[in-house]
Amino acid sequence: MTLILRRREIIAGQTIELVLHAPAIAAKARPGHFVILRVHPEGERIPLTIADADAQAGTITLVFLVVGTTTALLARLQEQEAILDVCGPLGQPTPIRPVGEVVCVGGGTGIAAMHHIAKGHAQVGNRVTAIIGARTASLLLFEEELSRFCEKVIVATDDGSRGVRGLVTDALRGHLAAHPGVAEVIAVGPVPMMRAVAELTRPLGISTVASLNAIMVDGMGMCGACRVRVGGVIRFACVDGPDFDAHAVDFDELAARLRAFVSQERQSYGCRCACHERA
Repeated sequence: MTLILRRREIIAGQTIELVLHAPAIAAKARPGHFVILRVHPEGERIPLTIADADAQAGTITLVFLVVGTTTALLARLQEQEAILDVCGPLGQPTPIRPVGEVVCVGGGTGIAAMHHIAKGHAQVGNRVTAIIGARTASLLLFEEELSRFCEKVIVATDDGSRGVRGLVTDALRGHLAAHPGVAEVIAVGPVPMMRAVAELTRPLGISTVASLNAIMVDGMGMCGACRVRVGGVIRFACVDGPDFDAHAVDFDELAARLRAFVSQERQSYGCRCACHERA
């Protein structure tokens, strides 16, 4: 079991941040790594990307949106309570090397995962610009945290309540036009957002990485549930990723697979059997 040291609701009832005592994971966690956790002995396993890690303190930070049974159960846990299983770090770390100027684009809870990647780029000396977006200002995440090491944090909101009015791609387009020397773009967030970023950077020839949130079960490459098509080749997001060349990802297939279990997830959320009794 893994103890919850700190818990806070970033967005009341919707987005939760947990700081876990996980020294073995924290010692090896790198930007891009994720964990797979289970809340109930009869429950499902879900992947969550590590938003931050502190090897000295022995902690990892997870951020998640309450969208289904398992995340609802997880959101009910309080400080000093324990999560049944936390396995990690899993996946391949994000390739980070000195390249010059990097732009990290995040949307929704993907901003938290992008935070760890942006921090890694800053630590190797890259000049990092963060572009974060949400429907409205109250739904923005990690703006203050990103400002601690990014040269610039650009905000985009659909309703114009903060920053640029529009999408993160609108802000990205303007930034790339003013900074033609950008060496790499990293996108983390909803599939439509990552696809739009890839299509924006493709004609510009800018190396672009997408962190894929594929369906996962075992997280170790054995079940094949997280298969994605990249450059026409089947890859497993859990062991080959989650980061891939965004210009080679088949986003249509990925989006279709993410919708495959929507009806079952809704049925599970309304269930009141033993493994859901606290949801």
